[in-house]
Amino acid sequence: MDDGKPLFLQIAELIESSIIDGSLQEEAKAPSTNELATFHRINPATAAKGINHLVTGGVLYKKRGIGMFVSPGARNTIKSRRREQFAENYIDPLIAEARKLGITASDLQILIQQREERHDQQ
Repeated sequence: MDDGKPLFLQIAELIESSIIDGSLQEEAKAPSTNELATFHRINPATAAKGINHLVTGGVLYKKRGIGMFVSPGARNTIKSRRREQFAENYIDPLIAEARKLGITASDLQILIQQREERHDQQ
């Protein structure tokens, strides 16, 4: 874990990815702060900050005395937010560069399909 993002965000993203890929189902118990801290060899306060970030975002909720659980609808919430981030980080700059180069939307679509076919063949 070290992609330049704060550790607590990396922890939150790991949990989110587990929710998206289905390895952590909605209403399932999430890993505890101590489990995360031990497994990733980080400070428990950092793990707690990652968990709290997910609580604030509505991805996890607390059952008093039992632990943290995945909120109903969390998977769709995460996917929706990540789609928007994807568009902002990749699609918007792609469109801007395409315009500079005179590439139309239909040309872009063809380029994307060609690249996708290439990747499918690999």
